[in-house]
Order: sequence, then structure tokens, then C-alpha cells
Amino acid sequence: MTRFGDRAAHLTSELLAPAVLVAGLMLVVGWHAGDTPGVSRWWGLPGALFAAGIPLAYVLRGVRTGRLTSHHIPEREHRRVPLLFGIASVTAGLLALLALGAPRDILALLAAGGVGLIIFTAVTHWWKMSIHAGVAAGTTATLTALYGPVALLGIPLVLLACWARVRLSAHTPAQVLTGATVGALIAATVFPALR
Repeated sequence: MTRFGDRAAHLTSELLAPAVLVAGLMLVVGWHAGDTPGVSRWWGLPGALFAAGIPLAYVLRGVRTGRLTSHHIPEREHRRVPLLFGIASVTAGLLALLALGAPRDILALLAAGGVGLIIFTAVTHWWKMSIHAGVAAGTTATLTALYGPVALLGIPLVLLACWARVRLSAHTPAQVLTGATVGALIAATVFPALR
């Protein structure tokens, strides 16, 4: 049972990793924005590139060169520079997509992601809040803002992400609970306010 639980936790951590959820969410929000006549459904692609693809490529390069031990960046002291790089990438994406006339939903999602990165970067100086939990909860809150209460069916996935990070000893229960709360609050306030 222990080996099965560990394997399930590893698989869950990969499937519900921040880059995976952010990229998927950008595509869903872009597709949703395309419900407006004359708006392309593919605005989520460049959003996903700046919010997930470029930051993940930076982290994977760090793993290949030995600066980072894993793409999950388990050491708190190693998280700051990749998070700052993520902030820079999201900011560049936000400015580029603003200049190109991207729909408000995509811009609002990038802005909310930037706010989240800033808060998680600041807290990371002292404590290792769970970014997995924050992004999972933020994804559910964003989808709820778009599609209403039916999106709350995603809550079990948030709980699963939290369980996996605690099971793998990557975070304490307090770190996943705080991360999930912060992620949900940012997505439930910043995203709707800017869209």
C-alpha cells in the first residue's frame, strides 16, 4: 500500500503540477473568451507560453545544469530566482498581449498569475507555501468565475494535489492549506475584478 500511495502521489504531483494547470487554464480561458464574436479562441496559446512554457523551460534548464535538483524545486532557498524569472515572463507576456489586443479574460488571468507569483515569491523568503496547492485552488476559483458553481466540482482535485504534496513530504499540511487559500483568494478576487 505504501508503494502504491507513493506512486499515486508522484503521478498526481506531475499531472497537477503548476505548469500543467496554468497552461491548461490559459487554453480554457482563451477558448471561453472566443465565445465573443470576432475574438479568436487561440489567445490562450501565447498566454500559456509566457505563463507556463517559458518559466518551465528555465526551470528544466536549471535541472539539466545542476543548479536545481528537480523541476518541483524542493529546496525553498532555490525557489526565489525561478519565481522571479516567472514574474518577468508573465509581465513580458502581459505587456505583449496587451499591445496585441488580447481579450480581457486572458489579460486578467496573466495579471492574477503575476500577483500570485509576487506573493509566493515574497513568502518563499521565509516559508515554503505550496505552489501546487495554490495553483490547483486558483484554477478551480478561476473556472468558477467563468462557468459558475459547476466548476466547484474541481475541489476534489485541489484536495488530491494537497494530499500528494503532503504524502511526498514536499510540504506540511499548513503549507498546502495556506497555499490553497492564497491561490483561491487571488483567483477569486483579482481575476474577476480585471475581466
